[in-house]
Amino acid sequence: MFIYTPHGVCSNEIHVNIDDKNKIENIQVIGGCPGSLIALSELCKGQDATAIIHKLRGISCGKRETSCPDQLSYALEAALQTDKADKTVNLAPEISKPKQMFAISTK
Repeated sequence: MFIYTPHGVCSNEIHVNIDDKNKIENIQVIGGCPGSLIALSELCKGQDATAIIHKLRGISCGKRETSCPDQLSYALEAALQTDKADKTVNLAPEISKPKQMFAISTK
């Protein structure tokens, strides 16, 4: 799973899974407009990631220069670049790091 932090939109994170043939397996958007983003995620499943990038790039939201679909195009592009560079790269280490546990003694 690739995790992308969008900029200039209401959503907070975009999680993307792309298979070895560049087909989108799953997209989860945290924050934003749930109905529209769930629909967008479902419509993208099984589609070629590069084709979706070209379809979504440049879409704006109201007066904003970007949108959640536009940011998804950047997330997909980054996921493809990361996958080509190294399948083990994790660009969001703060999410994957286990939290340290501390024991407090009352004695």
